[in-house]
Amino acid sequence: MHNPPPISALTALRQPTRNTAARNLMSLTRQSRLPRRVAVPLTLLLLAACAVGPYFKRPAAPQVSDYTAHPQSSTLATADTAGGAAQRFAKGGDLAADWWTLFHSPALNALIDQSLERNPDLKAAQAALSVAREQVLAQRGVYYPSVVADFSATRQRQSGQISPTLNSNASLFNLFTPEVTVTYLPDVFGLNRRTVESLQAEEQGVRFQMLATYTTLTSNVVVAAIQAGSLQMQVDATRRLIASSTEALQILRNQLAKGYASQLDVSAQESQLAQLAATLPPLMKQLAQLHDLLAALTGRFPSEAPDESFDLATLQLPEELPVSLPSALVAQRPDVLQAEANLHDASAKIGIAIANRLPSFPLTANAGSSAAFFSQLFSGGTGFWGVGVDATAPLFQGGQLLHQERAAKAAYTQAAEQYRSTVLAAFQNVADTLTALEQDAESLKAAKSAADAAKVTRDLARLQWRDGYANYLSLLNAEQADEQSQIALVQAQASRYADTAALFQALGGGWWNRADLTTGKYAK
Repeated sequence: MHNPPPISALTALRQPTRNTAARNLMSLTRQSRLPRRVAVPLTLLLLAACAVGPYFKRPAAPQVSDYTAHPQSSTLATADTAGGAAQRFAKGGDLAADWWTLFHSPALNALIDQSLERNPDLKAAQAALSVAREQVLAQRGVYYPSVVADFSATRQRQSGQISPTLNSNASLFNLFTPEVTVTYLPDVFGLNRRTVESLQAEEQGVRFQMLATYTTLTSNVVVAAIQAGSLQMQVDATRRLIASSTEALQILRNQLAKGYASQLDVSAQESQLAQLAATLPPLMKQLAQLHDLLAALTGRFPSEAPDESFDLATLQLPEELPVSLPSALVAQRPDVLQAEANLHDASAKIGIAIANRLPSFPLTANAGSSAAFFSQLFSGGTGFWGVGVDATAPLFQGGQLLHQERAAKAAYTQAAEQYRSTVLAAFQNVADTLTALEQDAESLKAAKSAADAAKVTRDLARLQWRDGYANYLSLLNAEQADEQSQIALVQAQASRYADTAALFQALGGGWWNRADLTTGKYAK
């Protein structure tokens, strides 16, 4: 990225925050001699149409055309091997919502469905979004007047030293008072609107965090399944290697007993067998941990791990990979969108801090009835009402409000830099994955060449042993080399599949093409 994306909201911080429209109305009032009882309400209404503080603008997309310095259109192909197809990078292509189906594995598809249905982290993220949405709806209530009904019933005795309360001059009486009180705080300087705006930005941040949980979950399931299939093949090959090495050791011991081999040869073979045996437990541990991980991702306990088994040979490598344009990446990666929502929240909080330093004008009105007998309520002469307006303004807070405003502006600068950092990390992630895919193809081609050479060596050793030109030990060594080359080949194949899944995650996961994430409960 040549330059960091400009944060246009920083310009808004330098814009005047006073209400120009209100000043124009007051000037018009003085010129036209409007009655004060008309001018003042009109001024308050116009003030309520604006809000102090900066108006947020989305950051512009980075001015770059590619992710890597030397972009390629496709990767190398390796013939006659699983996962060896060439992959083409479709620049500007769109990601499918169910991109994992491109591997054509029914077992993998079933595992993804289970994880989306049962994963507790995803359910918790969805519940957090509901919490944030309800908080926005609750805060919107400040736009409307607050109406409170009250009814009091008391029995009291009045002191004879003061004037009686009732017209009947009774000193012992009951008093029934139903009352309705209406309060309203005109949003003169936009405090309420900036507060709602802040909560809406927080809601969006929680939504994009939920989408990040979704994309991470699907990618983790795919990668874990691929790694499980790879490890199972490596475990099988290692066991064959151990069996072959054990047989070779037994042959050498027999030759030692007959004087055809030295103790040095036996000790070397024993060391090789021990080294091979030592590689099996770590592989078994990793395989068990992957099964436990898949169980957790699908919302199950380790003892309830899914029965699906994955064979790399049954997976199909996607040959065409959509690569979003850089300008589109910042509009679809959940982490970038969450950072943008955090920036919006910080912008709104500046307006809140400024509005807290300005006057407020609460309006109150009440009406009711008060009578000594319940049956006389609402009869003539028992009613009362009152209407009032108050004006309050902070005069001295020991610098508290001033420093809160400065802190809000500093928090905005922090959020802006965090947004830039997130964008840079997103582009780095995509670039690293594209490079990995290119190098994976190179590694697979080299591993396939090595495996082919080892196979030829094994076949020749087998022919020589059958015709009596080589001993059985040479054949076993050739077979061991062949098994080791197969392990390296499996690892190279798994890397291609796993990094393909990583690319889909790096580009945003395609959530915008999934109906349940873009409409209804989880939509904007």
